[in-house]
Amino acid sequence: MNRKILLVAIATLFLDQLSKVLIETFITLNEQIVIIPNFFSLHYMNNYGVAWSLLDNKIPIIIGISILSLALIYHFMYQFIPNKRNNIAFGLLVGGMVGNLMDRWLFGYVRDFLDFNLFGYDYPIFNIADIGVVIGTILLIIAVVKGEDHRENMDCRRK
Repeated sequence: MNRKILLVAIATLFLDQLSKVLIETFITLNEQIVIIPNFFSLHYMNNYGVAWSLLDNKIPIIIGISILSLALIYHFMYQFIPNKRNNIAFGLLVGGMVGNLMDRWLFGYVRDFLDFNLFGYDYPIFNIADIGVVIGTILLIIAVVKGEDHRENMDCRRK
């Protein structure tokens, strides 16, 4: 794995796990602390599924899908042109996925705590690992749109 990708993945994983330990230390389960009324609060919850509690209590299936997804990401990592954005994208994806995978493996659930209310919609509670996965995915979509998803594309442009 590229050293830059590894550094971003480790930083993402560290921030994710540190934030979860801090939340567990200072907030009790199901407690909500309003930071900005009607917009943002810390709300510590255990999520036994994935986004929007899909596959609720199907932890072995979710772990299997996560491991398979990490293997696919590792494969595609070497297909994309190695540039700063793609390195950050893969690092965020790997770090975020490993952060949530660790939670599921160790505890049987993911520790979520970031709760936003956007324009009246109470968005599902999430964590730092989820942010890494979403931003990493968006950056990879940009890479695909720009044609940076295959190394031979760059070789064609240079000719």
